[in-house]
Amino acid sequence: MKPSFDPNQPIYTQLVDWFKQQILGGELGPGEKIAPVRELALELGVNPNTLQRAMSELEREGLLYTERTAGRFVTSDRALIAALREEAIAKILQRFLAELITLGCTTDDALRLIKKYGGEINE
Repeated sequence: MKPSFDPNQPIYTQLVDWFKQQILGGELGPGEKIAPVRELALELGVNPNTLQRAMSELEREGLLYTERTAGRFVTSDRALIAALREEAIAKILQRFLAELITLGCTTDDALRLIKKYGGEINE
């Protein structure tokens, strides 16, 4: 799936976030080879330099690595992926819970509603 870009944010940061979501969500698996920058930039409709900047950031974060003659790959470090996934989920939950609090929702209310509507997620 191709990302849609917000014109109010730098594209490279949006690409970083999109790739993280693909990795943490399992769309790109551990050790999976990433298409070459020029090919991927064309597919995503972005400048190759912008994509390269995003890829470099993901390498700094440890989510991607480069093998000199073989290309770029998703990290095989499943513990890192799991830790970053949990961190991302925690941030989402914190925002979600903060909004519920503004509506006067208690912890018990939130849990009851999650149980009530949570089944729809997997359907």
